[in-house]
Amino acid sequence: MSAPLWRRALPALLVVIAAILVAQRETALTMAGIWARSDTFAHGFLVPPIALWLIWRQRGILARLTPRPAPVLLLPFLGAGLAWLLGELAEVNAVTQFALVAQLVLAVPVVLGLAVARVILFPLGFLFFAVPFGEFAMPQLMEWTAQFTVLGLRLSGIPVYREGLHFVIPSGQWSVVEACSGVRYLIASVTVGTLFAYLNYRSIRRRLLFVAVAIAVPIVANWMRAYLIVLLGHLSGNRLAVGVDHLIYGWVFFGLVILAMFWIGARWREDEAPPPDAAVATNAPVATAAFVRTALPALLLCAVWPLLLARIEAPLPGGAPHLAAPALPAAWTPLPVPAGDWRPVLTAPDATASFVWQGGATAGQPWRNLAPVRVGVHLAYYRNQDRQRKLVSSQNALVRSGDAHWIEASRGSRDSSSLPPLPARVRTAELSGNGTRLLVWHWYWVDGRFTASDLHAKLLTVRARLFGRGDDAALVAVYTEQAVPGEGAERGGADDADARLATFLRDAAPVLGEVLERARAGQGGEGGR
Repeated sequence: MSAPLWRRALPALLVVIAAILVAQRETALTMAGIWARSDTFAHGFLVPPIALWLIWRQRGILARLTPRPAPVLLLPFLGAGLAWLLGELAEVNAVTQFALVAQLVLAVPVVLGLAVARVILFPLGFLFFAVPFGEFAMPQLMEWTAQFTVLGLRLSGIPVYREGLHFVIPSGQWSVVEACSGVRYLIASVTVGTLFAYLNYRSIRRRLLFVAVAIAVPIVANWMRAYLIVLLGHLSGNRLAVGVDHLIYGWVFFGLVILAMFWIGARWREDEAPPPDAAVATNAPVATAAFVRTALPALLLCAVWPLLLARIEAPLPGGAPHLAAPALPAAWTPLPVPAGDWRPVLTAPDATASFVWQGGATAGQPWRNLAPVRVGVHLAYYRNQDRQRKLVSSQNALVRSGDAHWIEASRGSRDSSSLPPLPARVRTAELSGNGTRLLVWHWYWVDGRFTASDLHAKLLTVRARLFGRGDDAALVAVYTEQAVPGEGAERGGADDADARLATFLRDAAPVLGEVLERARAGQGGEGGR
Protein backbone atom coordinates (compact mmCIF):
# COMPACT_ATOMS: atom_id res chain seq x y z
CA MET A 1 0.00 0.00 0.00
CA SER A 2 1.17 3.58 -0.74
CA ALA A 3 -0.91 5.42 1.84
CA PRO A 4 2.07 7.44 3.17
CA LEU A 5 2.86 8.64 -0.35
CA TRP A 6 -0.77 9.62 -0.94
CA ARG A 7 -0.65 11.69 2.25
CA ARG A 8 2.24 13.65 0.73
CA ALA A 9 0.98 13.75 -2.86
CA LEU A 10 -2.58 14.93 -2.26
CA PRO A 11 -1.61 18.09 -0.31
CA ALA A 12 0.84 18.98 -3.10
CA LEU A 13 -1.94 18.56 -5.68
CA LEU A 14 -4.39 20.63 -3.63
CA VAL A 15 -1.85 23.43 -3.28
CA VAL A 16 -1.31 23.54 -7.05
CA ILE A 17 -5.08 23.50 -7.74
CA ALA A 18 -5.63 26.28 -5.22
CA ALA A 19 -2.83 28.33 -6.79
CA ILE A 20 -4.42 27.97 -10.24
CA LEU A 21 -7.82 29.08 -8.97
CA VAL A 22 -6.39 32.03 -7.04
CA ALA A 23 -4.14 33.22 -9.88
CA GLN A 24 -6.96 32.98 -12.43
CA ARG A 25 -9.83 33.74 -10.07
CA GLU A 26 -11.46 36.24 -12.44
CA THR A 27 -11.87 33.49 -15.01
CA ALA A 28 -13.27 31.09 -12.41
CA LEU A 29 -15.66 33.73 -11.08
CA THR A 30 -16.81 34.57 -14.61
CA MET A 31 -17.65 30.90 -15.18
CA ALA A 32 -19.58 30.70 -11.92
CA GLY A 33 -21.39 33.92 -12.74
CA ILE A 34 -22.57 32.47 -16.05
CA TRP A 35 -23.77 29.30 -14.28
CA ALA A 36 -25.76 31.46 -11.86
CA ARG A 37 -27.50 33.70 -14.40
CA SER A 38 -27.94 31.37 -17.37
CA ASP A 39 -30.39 28.48 -17.42
CA THR A 40 -28.43 27.06 -20.34
CA PHE A 41 -25.30 26.53 -18.22
CA ALA A 42 -26.76 26.06 -14.73
CA HIS A 43 -25.55 22.44 -14.90
CA GLY A 44 -22.02 23.81 -14.40
CA PHE A 45 -22.61 23.84 -10.63
CA LEU A 46 -23.11 20.05 -10.77
CA VAL A 47 -20.10 19.17 -12.92
CA PRO A 48 -17.35 19.40 -10.22
CA PRO A 49 -19.34 17.38 -7.62
CA ILE A 50 -20.14 14.73 -10.25
CA ALA A 51 -16.48 14.54 -11.26
CA LEU A 52 -15.44 14.14 -7.60
CA TRP A 53 -18.05 11.38 -7.15
CA LEU A 54 -16.76 9.57 -10.24
CA ILE A 55 -13.23 9.78 -8.84
CA TRP A 56 -14.46 8.50 -5.46
CA ARG A 57 -15.89 5.44 -7.23
CA GLN A 58 -12.35 4.57 -8.31
CA ARG A 59 -10.84 4.93 -4.84
CA GLY A 60 -10.19 1.19 -4.54
CA ILE A 61 -8.03 1.16 -7.65
CA LEU A 62 -6.35 4.45 -6.78
CA ALA A 63 -5.37 3.18 -3.34
CA ARG A 64 -3.35 0.42 -4.98
CA LEU A 65 -1.44 2.83 -7.18
CA THR A 66 1.75 4.68 -6.35
CA PRO A 67 1.54 8.43 -7.09
CA ARG A 68 4.56 9.31 -9.16
CA PRO A 69 5.11 12.91 -10.40
CA ALA A 70 5.51 13.44 -14.15
CA PRO A 71 7.59 16.61 -14.59
CA VAL A 72 7.59 16.16 -18.38
CA LEU A 73 3.91 17.18 -18.35
CA LEU A 74 4.88 20.63 -17.13
CA LEU A 75 5.34 21.45 -20.83
CA PRO A 76 1.63 21.03 -21.77
CA PHE A 77 0.79 22.66 -18.42
CA LEU A 78 2.82 25.66 -19.58
CA GLY A 79 1.01 25.56 -22.94
CA ALA A 80 -2.39 25.68 -21.21
CA GLY A 81 -1.24 28.70 -19.19
CA LEU A 82 -0.06 30.44 -22.36
CA ALA A 83 -3.45 29.74 -23.95
CA TRP A 84 -5.09 31.40 -20.94
CA LEU A 85 -2.90 34.48 -21.40
CA LEU A 86 -3.69 34.74 -25.11
CA GLY A 87 -7.38 34.24 -24.40
CA GLU A 88 -7.27 37.10 -21.90
CA LEU A 89 -5.53 39.36 -24.43
CA ALA A 90 -8.14 38.49 -27.06
CA GLU A 91 -11.00 38.76 -24.51
CA VAL A 92 -12.32 35.32 -25.53
CA ASN A 93 -13.96 33.84 -22.44
CA ALA A 94 -14.23 30.34 -23.89
CA VAL A 95 -10.46 30.16 -24.47
CA THR A 96 -9.56 31.37 -20.98
CA GLN A 97 -12.10 29.04 -19.35
CA PHE A 98 -11.03 25.96 -21.30
CA ALA A 99 -7.40 26.84 -20.51
CA LEU A 100 -8.22 27.14 -16.80
CA VAL A 101 -9.91 23.74 -16.73
CA ALA A 102 -7.05 22.26 -18.78
CA GLN A 103 -4.56 23.45 -16.15
CA LEU A 104 -6.67 21.93 -13.36
CA VAL A 105 -6.85 18.64 -15.25
CA LEU A 106 -3.15 18.60 -16.13
CA ALA A 107 -2.21 19.29 -12.52
CA VAL A 108 -3.33 15.73 -11.69
CA PRO A 109 -0.85 13.85 -13.92
CA VAL A 110 1.85 16.45 -13.24
CA VAL A 111 1.73 15.82 -9.48
CA LEU A 112 0.29 12.30 -9.25
CA GLY A 113 1.51 10.74 -12.47
CA LEU A 114 0.05 9.24 -15.62
CA ALA A 115 -0.98 5.94 -14.00
CA VAL A 116 -3.29 7.77 -11.61
CA ALA A 117 -4.64 10.09 -14.31
CA ARG A 118 -5.37 7.15 -16.60
CA VAL A 119 -7.70 5.57 -14.03
CA ILE A 120 -9.72 8.79 -13.62
CA LEU A 121 -9.43 9.98 -17.19
CA PHE A 122 -13.18 10.32 -17.75
CA PRO A 123 -13.90 12.27 -14.52
CA LEU A 124 -11.08 14.64 -15.42
CA GLY A 125 -12.40 15.08 -18.95
CA PHE A 126 -15.94 15.54 -17.63
CA LEU A 127 -14.76 18.75 -15.95
CA PHE A 128 -14.68 20.43 -19.37
CA PHE A 129 -18.49 20.36 -19.37
CA ALA A 130 -18.26 23.07 -16.70
CA VAL A 131 -17.14 25.54 -19.38
CA PRO A 132 -20.11 27.62 -20.64
CA PHE A 133 -19.61 26.76 -24.29
CA GLY A 134 -21.90 26.05 -27.21
CA GLU A 135 -23.87 29.23 -27.83
CA PHE A 136 -21.84 29.77 -31.01
CA ALA A 137 -24.13 27.13 -32.57
CA MET A 138 -27.27 29.14 -31.78
CA PRO A 139 -27.62 30.99 -35.14
CA GLN A 140 -27.30 27.77 -37.13
CA LEU A 141 -29.70 25.90 -34.84
CA MET A 142 -32.22 28.74 -35.15
CA GLU A 143 -31.93 28.63 -38.94
CA TRP A 144 -32.47 24.83 -39.02
CA THR A 145 -35.44 25.15 -36.67
CA ALA A 146 -37.04 27.80 -38.87
CA GLN A 147 -36.47 25.74 -42.02
CA PHE A 148 -37.99 22.58 -40.51
CA THR A 149 -40.96 24.44 -39.00
CA VAL A 150 -41.81 26.16 -42.28
CA LEU A 151 -41.40 22.90 -44.20
CA GLY A 152 -43.63 21.03 -41.74
CA LEU A 153 -46.31 23.71 -41.92
CA ARG A 154 -46.33 23.70 -45.71
CA LEU A 155 -46.54 19.90 -45.80
CA SER A 156 -49.49 20.24 -43.40
CA GLY A 157 -51.25 22.45 -45.94
CA ILE A 158 -50.73 25.73 -44.07
CA PRO A 159 -49.51 28.63 -46.25
CA VAL A 160 -46.40 30.33 -44.88
CA TYR A 161 -44.57 33.53 -45.77
CA ARG A 162 -41.05 33.50 -44.34
CA GLU A 163 -38.58 36.35 -43.91
CA GLY A 164 -35.42 35.33 -42.10
CA LEU A 165 -36.38 33.80 -38.76
CA HIS A 166 -39.85 35.32 -38.90
CA PHE A 167 -42.83 33.79 -40.66
CA VAL A 168 -46.50 34.52 -41.07
CA ILE A 169 -49.35 32.00 -41.28
CA PRO A 170 -53.08 32.77 -41.58
CA SER A 171 -53.57 32.68 -37.79
CA GLY A 172 -50.70 35.00 -36.88
CA GLN A 173 -46.97 35.73 -36.81
CA TRP A 174 -44.23 33.58 -35.30
CA SER A 175 -40.49 34.03 -34.77
CA VAL A 176 -37.63 31.68 -33.99
CA VAL A 177 -35.79 33.41 -31.14
CA GLU A 178 -32.86 32.29 -28.99
CA ALA A 179 -35.08 30.23 -26.67
CA CYS A 180 -36.32 28.30 -29.73
CA SER A 181 -32.83 27.38 -30.96
CA GLY A 182 -32.67 24.22 -28.86
CA VAL A 183 -29.14 24.97 -27.68
CA ARG A 184 -30.24 24.41 -24.07
CA TYR A 185 -31.64 21.01 -24.95
CA LEU A 186 -28.52 20.12 -26.90
CA ILE A 187 -26.05 21.08 -24.17
CA ALA A 188 -28.09 19.34 -21.46
CA SER A 189 -28.48 16.21 -23.58
CA VAL A 190 -24.79 15.96 -24.48
CA THR A 191 -23.70 16.48 -20.86
CA VAL A 192 -26.10 13.95 -19.36
CA GLY A 193 -25.77 11.59 -22.32
CA THR A 194 -21.98 11.46 -22.01
CA LEU A 195 -22.28 10.65 -18.30
CA PHE A 196 -24.93 7.99 -19.04
CA ALA A 197 -22.70 6.40 -21.70
CA TYR A 198 -19.74 6.24 -19.30
CA LEU A 199 -21.77 4.66 -16.50
CA ASN A 200 -23.69 2.16 -18.62
CA TYR A 201 -21.31 1.04 -21.36
CA ARG A 202 -17.82 -0.38 -21.30
CA SER A 203 -16.91 -0.45 -24.99
CA ILE A 204 -15.71 2.75 -26.64
CA ARG A 205 -17.89 2.01 -29.67
CA ARG A 206 -21.14 1.95 -27.68
CA ARG A 207 -20.18 5.03 -25.72
CA LEU A 208 -19.43 7.05 -28.85
CA LEU A 209 -22.59 5.81 -30.53
CA PHE A 210 -24.75 6.89 -27.60
CA VAL A 211 -23.07 10.30 -27.44
CA ALA A 212 -23.77 10.73 -31.17
CA VAL A 213 -27.43 9.88 -30.48
CA ALA A 214 -27.42 12.38 -27.59
CA ILE A 215 -26.32 15.05 -30.07
CA ALA A 216 -28.78 14.20 -32.85
CA VAL A 217 -31.91 13.51 -30.79
CA PRO A 218 -32.28 16.96 -29.12
CA ILE A 219 -31.74 18.74 -32.44
CA VAL A 220 -34.46 16.75 -34.20
CA ALA A 221 -36.68 16.87 -31.10
CA ASN A 222 -36.41 20.66 -31.05
CA TRP A 223 -37.49 20.82 -34.68
CA MET A 224 -40.53 18.71 -33.86
CA ARG A 225 -41.23 20.77 -30.74
CA ALA A 226 -41.20 24.05 -32.70
CA TYR A 227 -43.42 22.66 -35.45
CA LEU A 228 -45.94 21.16 -33.01
CA ILE A 229 -46.13 24.36 -30.96
CA VAL A 230 -46.89 26.48 -34.03
CA LEU A 231 -49.36 23.87 -35.27
CA LEU A 232 -51.08 23.68 -31.89
CA GLY A 233 -51.28 27.47 -31.71
CA HIS A 234 -52.71 27.62 -35.22
CA LEU A 235 -55.34 24.93 -34.65
CA SER A 236 -56.41 26.44 -31.30
CA GLY A 237 -56.75 29.97 -32.63
CA ASN A 238 -53.64 31.00 -30.64
CA ARG A 239 -55.20 29.98 -27.32
CA LEU A 240 -52.67 27.20 -26.68
CA ALA A 241 -48.88 26.99 -26.96
CA VAL A 242 -48.38 30.76 -26.63
CA GLY A 243 -46.86 32.73 -23.77
CA VAL A 244 -45.60 30.76 -20.77
CA ASP A 245 -47.16 27.44 -21.81
CA HIS A 246 -45.11 27.71 -25.04
CA LEU A 247 -41.98 27.05 -22.94
CA ILE A 248 -43.71 24.54 -20.65
CA TYR A 249 -44.83 22.38 -23.58
CA GLY A 250 -41.32 22.56 -24.98
CA TRP A 251 -39.63 21.31 -21.81
CA VAL A 252 -42.25 18.60 -21.26
CA PHE A 253 -41.78 17.37 -24.81
CA PHE A 254 -37.99 17.47 -24.49
CA GLY A 255 -38.09 15.65 -21.14
CA LEU A 256 -40.19 12.84 -22.60
CA VAL A 257 -37.85 12.49 -25.57
CA ILE A 258 -34.74 12.31 -23.36
CA LEU A 259 -36.35 9.79 -21.01
CA ALA A 260 -37.22 7.64 -24.00
CA MET A 261 -33.63 7.93 -25.24
CA PHE A 262 -32.24 6.78 -21.89
CA TRP A 263 -34.81 3.97 -21.59
CA ILE A 264 -33.87 2.63 -25.00
CA GLY A 265 -30.16 3.10 -24.31
CA ALA A 266 -30.42 1.15 -21.06
CA ARG A 267 -31.51 -1.96 -22.97
CA TRP A 268 -27.96 -2.34 -24.28
CA ARG A 269 -26.14 -1.54 -21.05
CA GLU A 270 -23.00 -3.50 -20.21
CA ASP A 271 -22.19 -4.68 -16.71
CA GLU A 272 -19.16 -3.12 -15.13
CA ALA A 273 -16.02 -5.16 -15.70
CA PRO A 274 -13.58 -5.86 -12.85
CA PRO A 275 -10.50 -3.63 -12.88
CA PRO A 276 -7.60 -5.16 -14.83
CA ASP A 277 -4.51 -6.19 -12.93
CA ALA A 278 -2.47 -4.04 -15.25
CA ALA A 279 -3.96 -0.98 -13.59
CA VAL A 280 -1.98 -1.68 -10.40
CA ALA A 281 1.38 0.01 -10.34
CA THR A 282 4.47 -1.12 -8.49
CA ASN A 283 5.28 0.29 -5.10
CA ALA A 284 8.73 1.53 -6.03
CA PRO A 285 9.78 4.21 -3.56
CA VAL A 286 9.11 7.86 -4.39
CA ALA A 287 10.83 10.53 -2.34
CA THR A 288 8.78 13.37 -0.91
CA ALA A 289 11.19 15.78 -2.60
CA ALA A 290 9.94 14.56 -5.97
CA PHE A 291 6.51 16.05 -5.29
CA VAL A 292 8.09 19.32 -4.15
CA ARG A 293 10.34 19.51 -7.22
CA THR A 294 7.30 19.10 -9.47
CA ALA A 295 4.84 21.26 -7.53
CA LEU A 296 7.16 24.27 -7.24
CA PRO A 297 7.57 24.84 -11.02
CA ALA A 298 3.81 24.41 -11.39
CA LEU A 299 3.25 27.07 -8.73
CA LEU A 300 5.67 29.43 -10.47
CA LEU A 301 3.84 28.94 -13.76
CA CYS A 302 0.57 29.74 -12.01
CA ALA A 303 1.99 33.07 -10.88
CA VAL A 304 3.76 34.13 -14.06
CA TRP A 305 0.71 34.42 -16.35
CA PRO A 306 -1.25 36.98 -14.30
CA LEU A 307 1.93 39.01 -13.86
CA LEU A 308 2.55 39.05 -17.60
CA LEU A 309 -1.06 39.98 -18.23
CA ALA A 310 -0.92 42.88 -15.78
CA ARG A 311 2.18 44.20 -17.51
CA ILE A 312 0.71 43.90 -21.01
CA GLU A 313 -2.81 45.13 -20.45
CA ALA A 314 -2.13 48.39 -18.64
CA PRO A 315 -4.73 50.85 -20.03
CA LEU A 316 -3.44 53.35 -22.51
CA PRO A 317 -3.61 56.98 -21.38
CA GLY A 318 -6.02 59.41 -22.95
CA GLY A 319 -9.71 60.13 -22.82
CA ALA A 320 -12.56 58.80 -24.86
CA PRO A 321 -11.91 58.79 -28.63
CA HIS A 322 -13.77 61.21 -30.90
CA LEU A 323 -15.07 60.28 -34.34
CA ALA A 324 -15.10 63.16 -36.82
CA ALA A 325 -17.33 63.33 -39.87
CA PRO A 326 -15.49 61.97 -42.94
CA ALA A 327 -14.81 64.49 -45.70
CA LEU A 328 -16.24 62.95 -48.91
CA PRO A 329 -16.18 64.25 -52.50
CA ALA A 330 -18.78 66.82 -53.53
CA ALA A 331 -20.91 64.12 -55.19
CA TRP A 332 -22.01 63.12 -51.70
CA THR A 333 -24.15 65.61 -49.81
CA PRO A 334 -24.31 65.19 -46.01
CA LEU A 335 -27.79 64.92 -44.47
CA PRO A 336 -29.08 64.93 -40.89
CA VAL A 337 -29.45 61.45 -39.41
CA PRO A 338 -33.17 60.68 -38.90
CA ALA A 339 -34.14 60.06 -35.29
CA GLY A 340 -35.68 56.66 -36.03
CA ASP A 341 -32.86 55.45 -38.27
CA TRP A 342 -31.51 51.93 -37.79
CA ARG A 343 -28.51 51.49 -35.51
CA PRO A 344 -26.65 48.31 -34.52
CA VAL A 345 -27.13 47.02 -30.98
CA LEU A 346 -23.76 47.21 -29.19
CA THR A 347 -22.55 46.88 -25.62
CA ALA A 348 -21.06 50.11 -24.25
CA PRO A 349 -18.75 51.34 -27.02
CA ASP A 350 -16.46 54.21 -26.06
CA ALA A 351 -17.66 56.34 -28.95
CA THR A 352 -20.27 56.07 -31.69
CA ALA A 353 -21.02 58.15 -34.74
CA SER A 354 -23.69 58.01 -37.43
CA PHE A 355 -23.61 59.81 -40.79
CA VAL A 356 -25.88 59.92 -43.82
CA TRP A 357 -25.12 61.13 -47.33
CA GLN A 358 -27.22 61.59 -50.42
CA GLY A 359 -25.71 60.68 -53.76
CA GLY A 360 -26.15 63.03 -56.69
CA ALA A 361 -26.56 62.12 -60.36
CA THR A 362 -23.38 61.06 -62.11
CA ALA A 363 -22.92 59.93 -65.70
CA GLY A 364 -22.32 56.22 -66.10
CA GLN A 365 -24.01 55.34 -62.81
CA PRO A 366 -27.69 54.79 -63.70
CA TRP A 367 -28.84 54.32 -60.12
CA ARG A 368 -27.97 57.94 -59.44
CA ASN A 369 -30.34 59.03 -62.17
CA LEU A 370 -33.26 57.68 -60.12
CA ALA A 371 -34.70 59.50 -57.13
CA PRO A 372 -31.93 60.64 -54.76
CA VAL A 373 -30.78 57.79 -52.54
CA ARG A 374 -29.26 57.70 -49.10
CA VAL A 375 -26.19 55.86 -47.86
CA GLY A 376 -25.54 55.73 -44.12
CA VAL A 377 -22.54 54.82 -41.96
CA HIS A 378 -22.42 53.74 -38.34
CA LEU A 379 -19.11 53.67 -36.48
CA ALA A 380 -18.66 52.17 -33.00
CA TYR A 381 -15.25 52.57 -31.36
CA TYR A 382 -13.86 50.47 -28.49
CA ARG A 383 -10.80 51.12 -26.30
CA ASN A 384 -9.49 49.26 -23.21
CA GLN A 385 -11.91 46.39 -23.76
CA ASP A 386 -12.82 43.90 -21.03
CA ARG A 387 -15.12 40.94 -20.45
CA GLN A 388 -18.22 43.10 -20.17
CA ARG A 389 -17.62 45.40 -23.12
CA LYS A 390 -15.79 44.31 -26.23
CA LEU A 391 -16.14 44.66 -29.97
CA VAL A 392 -16.29 40.99 -31.01
CA SER A 393 -18.99 39.59 -28.77
CA SER A 394 -22.15 37.52 -29.06
CA GLN A 395 -23.89 40.38 -27.23
CA ASN A 396 -23.36 42.71 -30.20
CA ALA A 397 -25.72 42.41 -33.15
CA LEU A 398 -27.10 44.33 -36.08
CA VAL A 399 -30.59 43.59 -34.79
CA ARG A 400 -31.50 42.13 -31.41
CA SER A 401 -33.80 39.12 -31.45
CA GLY A 402 -37.32 40.25 -30.62
CA ASP A 403 -36.68 43.85 -31.75
CA ALA A 404 -39.98 45.67 -32.09
CA HIS A 405 -38.91 47.70 -35.14
CA TRP A 406 -36.36 45.73 -37.18
CA ILE A 407 -35.80 42.13 -38.23
CA GLU A 408 -32.79 40.55 -39.91
CA ALA A 409 -34.24 38.95 -43.05
CA SER A 410 -31.00 37.37 -44.27
CA ARG A 411 -27.25 37.42 -43.82
CA GLY A 412 -24.28 36.52 -45.96
CA SER A 413 -21.02 37.88 -47.36
CA ARG A 414 -19.78 39.63 -50.50
CA ASP A 415 -16.54 39.87 -52.42
CA SER A 416 -15.02 43.29 -51.75
CA SER A 417 -11.47 42.67 -52.96
CA SER A 418 -11.88 45.40 -55.60
CA LEU A 419 -12.52 48.01 -52.90
CA PRO A 420 -9.24 48.56 -51.04
CA PRO A 421 -8.58 48.98 -48.17
CA LEU A 422 -11.62 46.81 -47.40
CA PRO A 423 -10.99 43.13 -46.60
CA ALA A 424 -11.38 40.52 -49.34
CA ARG A 425 -14.94 39.87 -48.18
CA VAL A 426 -17.38 41.87 -46.07
CA ARG A 427 -20.40 40.58 -44.20
CA THR A 428 -23.82 41.50 -45.49
CA ALA A 429 -27.33 41.53 -44.06
CA GLU A 430 -30.77 42.50 -45.21
CA LEU A 431 -32.86 44.28 -42.59
CA SER A 432 -36.57 44.99 -42.72
CA GLY A 433 -38.55 47.38 -40.58
CA ASN A 434 -40.50 50.63 -40.44
CA GLY A 435 -41.65 50.09 -44.01
CA THR A 436 -38.04 50.07 -45.18
CA ARG A 437 -35.65 47.40 -46.35
CA LEU A 438 -31.92 47.98 -45.87
CA LEU A 439 -28.83 46.31 -47.25
CA VAL A 440 -25.95 46.46 -44.75
CA TRP A 441 -22.28 45.76 -45.29
CA HIS A 442 -20.24 45.54 -42.11
CA TRP A 443 -16.72 44.69 -40.97
CA TYR A 444 -14.18 45.48 -38.23
CA TRP A 445 -11.26 47.86 -37.95
CA VAL A 446 -8.52 46.55 -35.62
CA ASP A 447 -4.98 47.89 -35.21
CA GLY A 448 -5.24 49.89 -38.44
CA ARG A 449 -6.56 47.00 -40.55
CA PHE A 450 -10.01 46.08 -41.86
CA THR A 451 -11.30 42.52 -41.46
CA ALA A 452 -14.67 40.82 -41.49
CA SER A 453 -13.51 37.74 -39.55
CA ASP A 454 -14.13 37.41 -35.81
CA LEU A 455 -11.07 35.19 -35.47
CA HIS A 456 -8.81 37.52 -37.46
CA ALA A 457 -10.07 40.48 -35.40
CA LYS A 458 -9.16 38.65 -32.20
CA LEU A 459 -5.71 37.72 -33.52
CA LEU A 460 -5.06 41.31 -34.57
CA THR A 461 -6.07 42.45 -31.08
CA VAL A 462 -3.68 39.98 -29.44
CA ARG A 463 -0.82 41.10 -31.69
CA ALA A 464 -1.50 44.77 -31.02
CA ARG A 465 -1.61 44.28 -27.25
CA LEU A 466 1.54 42.15 -27.22
CA PHE A 467 3.40 44.93 -29.04
CA GLY A 468 2.04 47.65 -26.76
CA ARG A 469 -0.31 49.25 -29.26
CA GLY A 470 -3.43 48.86 -27.17
CA ASP A 471 -6.69 47.26 -28.25
CA ASP A 472 -8.42 50.07 -30.16
CA ALA A 473 -10.99 48.60 -32.54
CA ALA A 474 -14.19 49.60 -34.26
CA LEU A 475 -17.24 48.33 -36.10
CA VAL A 476 -17.98 49.85 -39.49
CA ALA A 477 -21.50 49.36 -40.88
CA VAL A 478 -22.56 50.92 -44.20
CA TYR A 479 -26.17 50.68 -45.37
CA THR A 480 -28.62 51.80 -48.00
CA GLU A 481 -32.24 51.19 -48.91
CA GLN A 482 -33.41 48.29 -51.06
CA ALA A 483 -36.67 47.72 -52.86
CA VAL A 484 -39.40 46.43 -50.56
CA PRO A 485 -40.86 43.21 -52.04
CA GLY A 486 -43.93 44.04 -54.11
CA GLU A 487 -43.16 47.75 -54.54
CA GLY A 488 -41.30 47.50 -57.80
CA ALA A 489 -37.81 48.69 -58.64
CA GLU A 490 -38.21 52.44 -58.37
CA ARG A 491 -36.23 52.43 -55.09
CA GLY A 492 -33.53 50.14 -56.36
CA GLY A 493 -33.28 46.36 -56.12
CA ALA A 494 -30.67 44.23 -54.38
CA ASP A 495 -28.19 44.57 -57.25
CA ASP A 496 -28.65 48.35 -57.31
CA ALA A 497 -28.10 48.53 -53.55
CA ASP A 498 -24.90 46.50 -53.84
CA ALA A 499 -23.67 48.74 -56.66
CA ARG A 500 -24.60 51.83 -54.68
CA LEU A 501 -22.59 50.71 -51.63
CA ALA A 502 -19.64 49.69 -53.79
CA THR A 503 -19.63 53.10 -55.48
CA PHE A 504 -19.90 54.87 -52.16
CA LEU A 505 -17.07 52.86 -50.60
CA ARG A 506 -14.69 53.59 -53.47
CA ASP A 507 -14.82 57.15 -52.22
CA ALA A 508 -15.41 56.57 -48.52
CA ALA A 509 -13.42 53.49 -47.45
CA PRO A 510 -9.98 55.18 -47.32
CA VAL A 511 -11.51 58.20 -45.58
CA LEU A 512 -13.21 56.00 -42.95
CA GLY A 513 -9.86 54.40 -42.20
CA GLU A 514 -8.33 57.85 -41.71
CA VAL A 515 -11.15 58.87 -39.34
CA LEU A 516 -10.50 55.79 -37.19
CA GLU A 517 -6.74 56.36 -37.22
CA ARG A 518 -7.22 59.95 -36.07
CA ALA A 519 -9.50 58.76 -33.27
CA ARG A 520 -6.80 56.31 -32.23
CA ALA A 521 -4.21 59.06 -32.17
CA GLY A 522 -6.52 61.38 -30.21
CA GLN A 523 -6.98 63.77 -33.13
CA GLY A 524 -10.58 62.97 -33.99
CA GLY A 525 -12.15 66.25 -33.02
CA GLU A 526 -15.87 66.64 -32.60
CA GLY A 527 -18.11 65.43 -35.35
CA GLY A 528 -19.92 62.27 -34.35
CA ARG A 529 -23.65 62.35 -33.93
